[in-house]
Amino acid sequence: MPDVLDASPYDALLLLSFGGPEGPDDVVPFLENVTRGRGIPKERLKEVGQHYFLFGGVSPINDQNRALLDALRKDFAEHGPDLPVYWGNRNWAPYLTDTLREMVRDGRRRILVLATSAYASYSGCRQYRENLADALAALEAEGLELPKIDKLRHYFNHPGFVEPMVDGVVRSLAELPEEVREGAHLAFCTHSIPNSAADTSGPVEEHGDGGAYVRQHLDVARLIADAVRERTGVDHPWQLVYQSRSGAPHIPWLEPDICDHLEERHAAGVPAVVMAPIGFVSDHMEVLYDLDTEATAKAGELGLPVRRSATVGADPRFAAAVRDLVLERAGAERGQEVTPCALGTLGASHNLCPVGCCPARAPRPAAAGADSPYV
Repeated sequence: MPDVLDASPYDALLLLSFGGPEGPDDVVPFLENVTRGRGIPKERLKEVGQHYFLFGGVSPINDQNRALLDALRKDFAEHGPDLPVYWGNRNWAPYLTDTLREMVRDGRRRILVLATSAYASYSGCRQYRENLADALAALEAEGLELPKIDKLRHYFNHPGFVEPMVDGVVRSLAELPEEVREGAHLAFCTHSIPNSAADTSGPVEEHGDGGAYVRQHLDVARLIADAVRERTGVDHPWQLVYQSRSGAPHIPWLEPDICDHLEERHAAGVPAVVMAPIGFVSDHMEVLYDLDTEATAKAGELGLPVRRSATVGADPRFAAAVRDLVLERAGAERGQEVTPCALGTLGASHNLCPVGCCPARAPRPAAAGADSPYV
């Protein structure tokens, strides 16, 4: 193969995700994993689990990760590089530690990690790095030889992530009744996080109101809105909105909430809204419940026509983007001059998370960063 498809020094790619229950009996144990250390009673977890029970206790995220795995393996097989792809989760089987143990036993020594989170934040980046450090510590305690692990950069503004979302918004607009289509507003949705976590997201020099988390989402929203205008000839008003808040009421979280936003848009006379979940890689439970169920029901109460556009999922363009990111990082590791692929105004994200980037709530070791104890 030509050098451009050379993934060395890496010998494996690890798809690292959140995980989800795959049956009713899994729901409470899964939520216990998610909330471990917070002292939340089991009865409260059963209440929280009602979202999952509405869908038979099954989160779609694991099947979606299987589809993404297939797409990545198909893309690599057709185009290169010759790199095996593994899968591990933070909160459910296949568990990260088990997958890393399998990789070590398979002889993998230089591992690249693709996290199913495109943006900077504690929960979307550093917490995964903490999970990696925990897994490495467990393997070290077992006496196994530890691999060197690097994490792929944030890919929020890679064309292979943005372009499928543009297509999704255009399709959703076309699905609206013709009489409301031109006046439709775009609601770009992402997960709400505490203001304090947003303000400290990204490298230290980017900390401030909303931090890198908000800036990155705004840049993607602008990219999509501009592309939709070019495709349709209509300049649809848009706003970044939030969903899935889960914290204590007295702690400030990013707003407005999508349901509040729909009420405001309806009161302002907006004829229709397209909800575009740009903060999520796939249609997992928070998309299915918070948008397709809760927000859609709110719109129905208001008599407001809405459509929800698709996430990227296992789109072949996203799989090709991952290939591009792998080869880009491999070239950089070999000391080659690499031109990262990125749209928008922010440029490509860093390859190595610097010290102070998306700081932890409490000091914990994190792998695959400048402050990693594992080099």
